[in-house]
Amino acid sequence: MNTNDWSPRTLAVAAGRPEGPGEPLNVPIVAASTFDAGADRAYSRENGTPTWEALEAAIGALEGGHATAFASGIATLSAVVDTLRVGAKVCVPTFSYAGSRGLLAHAHRTGRLVVTELAPDDTAAWVDAADADLLWLESPTNPTLDVIDIETIAAAANGLVAVDNTFATPLGQRPLELGADIVVHSATKLIGGHSDLLLGLTIAADEGVAKDLRDARTRMGATPGALEAWLALRGLRTLPVRLAEQTRTAALLAARLVDHPAITRVRYPGSGTMIAFELPDAETADKVIGSLRLIRAATSLGGVESLVERRAWLAGDAHVPAGLVRFSVGLEDPEDLWTDLASALG
Repeated sequence: MNTNDWSPRTLAVAAGRPEGPGEPLNVPIVAASTFDAGADRAYSRENGTPTWEALEAAIGALEGGHATAFASGIATLSAVVDTLRVGAKVCVPTFSYAGSRGLLAHAHRTGRLVVTELAPDDTAAWVDAADADLLWLESPTNPTLDVIDIETIAAAANGLVAVDNTFATPLGQRPLELGADIVVHSATKLIGGHSDLLLGLTIAADEGVAKDLRDARTRMGATPGALEAWLALRGLRTLPVRLAEQTRTAALLAARLVDHPAITRVRYPGSGTMIAFELPDAETADKVIGSLRLIRAATSLGGVESLVERRAWLAGDAHVPAGLVRFSVGLEDPEDLWTDLASALG
């Protein structure tokens, strides 16, 4: 059977496995930096390892492109920036991951790039910016969960279009099919799924772009660890079932939060594991978070455990509504989660 005929759920389980008699079903942790000379693989920083390559093959099959693994999610943006000329024009959503905007803001201050922030939902403004060297999109956005019209923007773009697909995952959307050039993931989040690793991924539609990103990884030394790559691949195998269950719970909780009198606004794009809900002010939000017993207060997302964070306390997210709480829905019983939320909300 041609792997092109397999569903995303099947690809997540089957892609990137060793093949042939006597091969292990799961690629092992290859904890090696140096290999015997005389073959294509000599040094891991330049040539990779079988563990990295298995992860890259699996995520590449899911996204429909050529994948490269990095040491962290933010290292993927660093690699994309590394491929741009000095003075290149870059656009980024006003509401998006604070780490990405922070890296781009630093590049702007130091004269490396010319960076403009655009409202995520202002598609006309993004189309008007079509001559930029890089349109850095994020959909849904972090933490406001705005949905960006990737297809329309990509069709108008003259430069690179990169999409941070961390929240949606390749099971929720495939940006390369919508016209993007590069997809990036913080595999630390939903792909890893267990809050126990740092790893980033790029997937490029074009082999030449993929080579540029891989060369940037080599120059920067932003290579993943052997254990982290193995854990990310293991996490990917269960992503379909985790995502489906967490999405069902998120949809249920979002509907109930809409009807709760203490909530002023609920942001939920209709699918996925992330919710943002707003309370009247920072003091109220902090009190609610402090009253939770099952749901933990932490700054990450996408794991099996439910987490909340008031994002405006971060320096890079000071412009986010003060009472906005980002809620990463985990795998706990939905009724237990609702009991905890309802009790904290009063």
